[in-house]
Amino acid sequence: MSTTLFLILCLNGLQYGMLLFLIAAGLTLVFGVMGFINLAHGVQYMVGAYLVYAYVQLTGSFIVAVFLSLGTALIFGLLLEFFVFRHLYTRSHLDQVLATFGIIIFLNELAKVVFGPATLSVAPPEFLAGSIQLTETLRYPVYRFATIIAGLAVAAVLYFTISYTRIGMLIRAGATSAEMVSALGVNIQRLFMIVFGVGAMLAGFAGVIAAPIFAIEPGMGDNILIVTFVVIIIGGIGSIGGAFIAALLVGLIDTLGRSFATEILSTLFSPSFANQIGPALASMLIYILMAAILVFRPKGLLPAKGVA
Repeated sequence: MSTTLFLILCLNGLQYGMLLFLIAAGLTLVFGVMGFINLAHGVQYMVGAYLVYAYVQLTGSFIVAVFLSLGTALIFGLLLEFFVFRHLYTRSHLDQVLATFGIIIFLNELAKVVFGPATLSVAPPEFLAGSIQLTETLRYPVYRFATIIAGLAVAAVLYFTISYTRIGMLIRAGATSAEMVSALGVNIQRLFMIVFGVGAMLAGFAGVIAAPIFAIEPGMGDNILIVTFVVIIIGGIGSIGGAFIAALLVGLIDTLGRSFATEILSTLFSPSFANQIGPALASMLIYILMAAILVFRPKGLLPAKGVA
């Protein structure tokens, strides 16, 4: 195993973990505080990617496009909450699943109508377009470093907000007992709206910073939503800290596993058998990890206080 390759894979895993965290942070709050199953959360990641593409075409500036995309993603999330989701809070989980699945289909088709079915791409800004020398044989793209730093910065802001502010106190209390918070005179409807809007903006931000790295296409949020649910189950529903730790674990295990599973199996079995089993095993690693965590920590690694 090359040290240079291992470092690159670790950095890629860290970057992927940061993207997962941005999506999972919003989803775990919505799920933990509101008890609402929002399958359309992954679509908001797709919306963020398409928004930054559209705004870059309109303004010619990636930085301006980022801020416009964040504002639009927040407004989009608030509108969805006001017109659709708040009418589903008291409905069964099956109704929530069916309704949000319908939104997935609608928005994926709308993306095809507006932008076409072809994959799109966005170039990173010029000041982040180069690479930096880490070792004598390793250069790493500046933009990927920037995504890692952006994810860490958002994680720090969320941690401070959830741990040390009044709104954070209400969110933590809501994750434990929304009924008690409402009984104490807190406008739980407004709290839900704030949580949902912030969650949508975080998912949109993940799509924004992923746009220069991954292809922008309809349905791009569907697969990542499944992995995001794995993250919040491993970390603990309603826990920002748990989502952060779990996202890093999943990002690193998935990235390293896909690269080294076949190589490791080839030391134990024949090359042909390893080539057949390796890719399948690599794609299963994060689910094996989730199953193991559920056996020993049914509430997740760092469950929200009051949930453990």
